[in-house]
Amino acid sequence: MTHSTALDLPRFSTIKIDQIEGAIRALLDENRTRLDALLNAGANTWEDLVVPLEEMQHKLSRTWSPIGHMNGVVNSDELRSAYNACLPLLTAWHTDLAQNERLYRAYESILQREGSKLSAGQRKLLENALRDFRLAGVALPAASKDRFKALMEQLATLQSKFDENVLDATNAWSKHIANEAELSGVPAPIIERARAAAESRQMEGWFFTLDAPNYQAIMMHADSEALRREFYTAWVTRASDQGLQPERWDNSQLMSQILALRSELAALVGFRSYAEFSLATKMASSVDEVREFLEQLAAKARPVAQREFDELEHFAKRSLNAWDVSYFAERMKRDRFDLSEEELRPYFPLDRVLAGMFQVAERLYGVRIALREGVDVYHSDACFYDILNPDGSQRGGFFVDLYSREKKRGGAWMDECVGRKRLGDSAALPVAYLVCNFMPPSGKQPSLLTHSEVVTMFHEFGHGLHHMLTRVDYPSIAGINGVAWDAVELPSQFMENFAWRPEVLPLISGHVATGAPLPEQELQRLLGTRTFQAGMQTVRQLEFALFDFRVHSEGPQDSTAIMGILEDVRSRVAVISPPAFNRFAHSFQHIFSGGYAAGYYSYKWAEVLAADAFSAFEEEGIFNDKVSRRFLNSILEQGGSRDAMEAFVEFRGRKPQIEPLLKQLGLAA
Repeated sequence: MTHSTALDLPRFSTIKIDQIEGAIRALLDENRTRLDALLNAGANTWEDLVVPLEEMQHKLSRTWSPIGHMNGVVNSDELRSAYNACLPLLTAWHTDLAQNERLYRAYESILQREGSKLSAGQRKLLENALRDFRLAGVALPAASKDRFKALMEQLATLQSKFDENVLDATNAWSKHIANEAELSGVPAPIIERARAAAESRQMEGWFFTLDAPNYQAIMMHADSEALRREFYTAWVTRASDQGLQPERWDNSQLMSQILALRSELAALVGFRSYAEFSLATKMASSVDEVREFLEQLAAKARPVAQREFDELEHFAKRSLNAWDVSYFAERMKRDRFDLSEEELRPYFPLDRVLAGMFQVAERLYGVRIALREGVDVYHSDACFYDILNPDGSQRGGFFVDLYSREKKRGGAWMDECVGRKRLGDSAALPVAYLVCNFMPPSGKQPSLLTHSEVVTMFHEFGHGLHHMLTRVDYPSIAGINGVAWDAVELPSQFMENFAWRPEVLPLISGHVATGAPLPEQELQRLLGTRTFQAGMQTVRQLEFALFDFRVHSEGPQDSTAIMGILEDVRSRVAVISPPAFNRFAHSFQHIFSGGYAAGYYSYKWAEVLAADAFSAFEEEGIFNDKVSRRFLNSILEQGGSRDAMEAFVEFRGRKPQIEPLLKQLGLAA
């Protein structure tokens, strides 16, 4: 492909599951042969060695991406088996590469000899690569290298198994309700969806699965405490010794094994803990710095959270169990602001929210976003959009897949489909996947979002813009690649702010029946809810972050010790005491199977950066051309081609400050 205007999209309909493993093996063999030939020929310049290697990695990533994506969104036994067969092969390739001493020496000599002629981005790519060689134990003796490689392969397999257990345990649970009185308080669209689910199974009444839209609706709105408790119990015991079929899906052993292997991995390459190993690629400089940051925030948030919880119990006129909190919080919010998340749904039809969100990006960054028909997709829920430059030329594109369904992983995420590259005469433009789990349309009713779901979508789209607006030509530092992990959430959390702005809400809201935007009165009430129970929400995030950071710095040996750390963290920061059967950790995919191991703190870390960055827009006007241009040039377009702190300072004119976040959360006083 010698031009940069067309997008190279996956052809999902041609992917044959029985050929996946063979195709990946063939591609990896080809890569190995090519790399050996380059090294044997003495390739040791940027053009002769780095460029072909970037090309190889780009091709591999582009080939694997649709398979990994489909495994997450249209999971099946055959696909899962092919996916799992490939994981150790891919891990072995990446580890071999990172431990290749000849390659390491060649990169080192390129940096020494050509450093002064290379661009800052090219130097950053080489510095990142040299750091990653060292982190993979390039200088270790052969036996230790082999052990490192074996550990990486085992981890890939165990992490995938952890994910599968959560998905299978979630899918296995259901609740059939015959008596409508039990559904008192539950929103009509959720009841209608459950009625349709029962009907499709030839049942009377209402059938509920344990997906996020159902779970959240029951927890927030069901008047029946027994029903809330039943859903809560099912949710917090997924994939645990307390849940369904523990002999099949209990993640207790996997958690211990994953943590033990990570500790051993870190020790092999000279780190005292996995947390220390993980920080080698992040903005934060030490384990102590992260602990202090989280504890400083906890000291500010916990007294506020305690006050909020006491107020909630006072409002409920009784002491509250974990399954009561969302329900009474929603009632108290309605009482205080005369506003209910559910009642606002008709104002946020999905199409209207999408169109308005795209308009925000268009006004900020001068791009145009257009739906493209006829693209080969993997499921009828998915569609595709182009991102175009002001002159109409192609900038990138993205798949959108927003509805909850069976065989689809829960949660919301952005992932890379194709990375941007321009290497010699070969070019590719960035393509992303944008995935959420919202309530699907039902009958003639389109999908209607709560405002918090709107915020989630803005968050994921922020990641997408970071990936798609990059101007970096080398895949390993383009978009989100090569960005310090604790800065990766900056563009996403920054984007969330727009979903709360009075200038933006009329763009993203329009009543499903009349098209009327959110009335001024409702708008003011909604804005008032932003800091509602911000203390409780903050300590909840801090509980996750401290738990993650401590299990990865203290290296507990078994699930009892893991639960012990969680209990200790809760005793210090949490204000809600969960019941003894709560097994939250067993489905904590972010840290046990996702990319957030010893990195969950980065949500809060990046929230500081995002609130501070957004305050520049608040000072100058949120659609101020100069400020948005500067954010685009300094942050979004730079990808991983420069140090995250330098990029932030270039945009803001100074280092980040915590005050804008405290103010945003209402914790400043």
